[in-house]
Amino acid sequence: MRNFTLWRGARRPLVTGLALGLAVMLLPLAALGDDPGAEMPVLPPSPTPVAEPTPSPGEWDGGRTLRVLQTDGTAADMALADYLWGVVAAEMPASFHPEALRAQAVCARTYSLWKLRAGSHGEDGADICTDSSCCQAYISPEDAAQRWADDAQAFSSKIAAAVADTDGQVLTWEGAPIQAVFFSSAAGYTADAEEVWGRSLPYLVPVDSPEGEEVPNYHSTVTLTADEVRKLAEGAGLGADLSGEPSTWFQNLTRTASGRVASVELGGAALSGGAARGLFSLRSACFDVTEADGSFTFSVTGYGHGVGMSQYGANAMAKAGSGWREILEHYYTGAQLQTGA
Repeated sequence: MRNFTLWRGARRPLVTGLALGLAVMLLPLAALGDDPGAEMPVLPPSPTPVAEPTPSPGEWDGGRTLRVLQTDGTAADMALADYLWGVVAAEMPASFHPEALRAQAVCARTYSLWKLRAGSHGEDGADICTDSSCCQAYISPEDAAQRWADDAQAFSSKIAAAVADTDGQVLTWEGAPIQAVFFSSAAGYTADAEEVWGRSLPYLVPVDSPEGEEVPNYHSTVTLTADEVRKLAEGAGLGADLSGEPSTWFQNLTRTASGRVASVELGGAALSGGAARGLFSLRSACFDVTEADGSFTFSVTGYGHGVGMSQYGANAMAKAGSGWREILEHYYTGAQLQTGA
């Protein structure tokens, strides 16, 4: 989930006067916080598309209806199974291993039920929306078919099977659905929820994640001139003193146990790693910053907020032989699987 506001609770601010615009770092990944679906490249069609029958919806998912808020502001009734299909299709590449897609289906179902309990769209006459910055990304079968081209039928059936094969399976903590957040790719370890959102949850703690160089844009860079950094800092209301040489602007960078930036000072103003990620449009908070000739280069690893299940990590685990249950047990420490919640 690539960040979606999963928590409405308090987080410990590191910047006095930090503009409200940085609060977007608390938004969901859709899980979510991130829009993992938007992070994924459009994959080329396979040379030999395979036509497969579409699995029937499971009894649990097929028997439940959600009121889904559309992008045009209207709400429509949708079977949970159909909504989950659209979420999985939008959030994870259909080319991924079937076990990774099953794990994603459980995350999508769990997060949907968590949102229902939160009642965040009651005033809209809906249960959930299709905005990844608030709930989860969603794509219609028609739009997905255009994206997938010749692979449309095979991919559609593959995702339908992932939803049907995990019918009604929900990740829970003390009998209630968890905040099953997810993201694209980690830099070796996932992050503790407290590192990112300022609130600890027992099932969202750091674990190792096996993805690596096969991830698209796993290593990325952002280069900004000193003037661009100054304008961004001023626009955010940081109160940073940038009167000195640019080589002195960034100081005292600290890291969390998972390797992400915990805090960094810019002209004496403290920024959290997540705030810096948002301010400078970085793919993750796992970064280094260097200065040369009046320009700053941010060297970034991974993509997303880093909390919960790494999608590329899940795919790597699946290709190595792990089933969807094992993947979920790995990324959501201590959470229990049960039918419905």
